[in-house]
Amino acid sequence: VQLQASGGGLVQAGDSLRLSCVGSGRTFTSHALAWFRQAPGKEREFVAGISGWSGFRVVYGDSVEGRFTISRDNAKNTLYLEMNNLGPDDTAVYYCAAEWVATPTSLSLEADKFDYWGQGTQVTVSS
Repeated sequence: VQLQASGGGLVQAGDSLRLSCVGSGRTFTSHALAWFRQAPGKEREFVAGISGWSGFRVVYGDSVEGRFTISRDNAKNTLYLEMNNLGPDDTAVYYCAAEWVATPTSLSLEADKFDYWGQGTQVTVSS
């Protein structure tokens, strides 16, 4: 699976932004998908994840719960991250990632469990 992330940009605090991640390959549906982010000088952080197939299970990081929404459109091989009420602490490079899973509810939260990564898209939030 190859992933291509897009949608980042420079926004002001309180604004919204939607990231997209297009995947290639016939097995996109059988992969759990996630967004991670990495700010300068910080470790990569789990943002949100969605299980494979219908995306029955979703998990959010504590810092984005209630503000971000992850979704997937298998017909378009696309993963989304809707980000609302952005703040300066959300400034980071955002990466999409895919993990092959055997069951519809499987979803890892650790970066080292994901096999495929997009190139990253920069999100900068000014105060």
